[in-house]
Amino acid sequence: MNVLTFGAGAIGTFIGGSLALAGNHVVFVEQPRAAQALCAQGLHLDLTIGRNSVFDIQGPLVTFAFSLEEALKSGPFDIAIFALKSFDTAAALGEMKPYADKLPPILCFSNGVDNEPAIAAILGADKVIAGTVTSSVGRRGVGNIVLERLRGIGLADGHPLSLFAANAFNEAGLNAHLFLHPADMKWSKMLTNLPANATAAILNMTAAEVFSHPGLFRLEMRMMGEALAVMQANHVRVVDLPGVPVRALVLGTHLPEIIARPLMLKAVGGGRGGKMPSFHIDLHSGRGKSEVNWLNGAVVRYGSERGVPTPVNKLLTDTLQALTHAEIPQAEFNRQPEKLLEFFHMGTQAG
Repeated sequence: MNVLTFGAGAIGTFIGGSLALAGNHVVFVEQPRAAQALCAQGLHLDLTIGRNSVFDIQGPLVTFAFSLEEALKSGPFDIAIFALKSFDTAAALGEMKPYADKLPPILCFSNGVDNEPAIAAILGADKVIAGTVTSSVGRRGVGNIVLERLRGIGLADGHPLSLFAANAFNEAGLNAHLFLHPADMKWSKMLTNLPANATAAILNMTAAEVFSHPGLFRLEMRMMGEALAVMQANHVRVVDLPGVPVRALVLGTHLPEIIARPLMLKAVGGGRGGKMPSFHIDLHSGRGKSEVNWLNGAVVRYGSERGVPTPVNKLLTDTLQALTHAEIPQAEFNRQPEKLLEFFHMGTQAG
C-alpha cells in the first residue's frame, strides 16, 4: 500500500511504522520542525513486546513531509491514518479541505465518537472509516515509540477498503478485527478511556489511588453508569475489543462495591500501573487543551439529546476544562479527594 499518515505521534508512528516494516510505503505529514528531525533520524520502534526486536526505519519505505501539499506529491494513496488528539481534529480538517478530492479514505483512530462525523462532513461519508486502537503505546519523542502492551486494533466493516486494510494490518502484526457496527466499537472504546481519567487528572492521583478511595470509586461508578445509560438510549451496545473484555469491565459497575472495587482496581489501576492517564498528560503539557470535552463531554452532549441526566460527567468536564484553561489553579484539588467530592456533592445538589 501507499499510506498517508497524519502525524508521528504514538499511534501514528506505531501503525505507520509497522506498515512500513511489512513493506508498505508510508508518508508522514508533520509540523516542519518535527518533520526535519524525522528526516534526520527516521523512526525508532521498540517492539520488544510484540516482536522481540527494536527497529530503526528510514527511507525508502518511509518519507516525511512538511505539509499536506508536499505529501500529496507522493500520491495517489490507498488509505490515510488519522490518529491525532481530538482537539486537533478541527485544525487538521481545515488544512485537508482544499485537497479533499486528492485524499484517500481516512481511517480514524482518534479517541471519542465525534471525529468520524466531523471528517465525513468535510470529505464525505465515503472517505471515512472508523477505527480504534487497544494496544498500549508509549511515546519517547517524535517518531520514537515503545509498544507497552500488544492487544490490537478495530476497524469498521462495510467500507470497500475495510477488509483490504484489515488484511494489510494483520500482515504488519497489528491484530486487526472488523466490527459491523462502528458506534458499538467507538463507544465501547470510550468506556475504557473514561475510568479514573478526568478524576485522576483533577486530583493529580494515579488510577490505583482513585479506585482505592471509597468515595472516588462511587463517583467513578456513577460516571460510568451515566455513560452506559446514554449508550442504551442511543441503541449502542457494549462489545469486547481486541484484547480488552469491555463487557467484563461493565459488569463491574453492577456488582456490590465490596466485590467490584478490588476488581476495578485491578482492571483499571493495575492495567495502567503508575502511568498517569491521558487527561493528566494533557493538563500538564502546557498546551491549554484537553480531550475531556470529546469523552466525558460527549456523554453529556449525547445524553442531553436523549434526555438522559449526566451530572457527574458534566461536572468532571467543566472542572477539568476550567483547570486546563487556568480558570482555577491546578493546585485547587491537588490530592484532595474529599474537597472534590464535596464540590461534586454541592454541584449535583444545585443541579
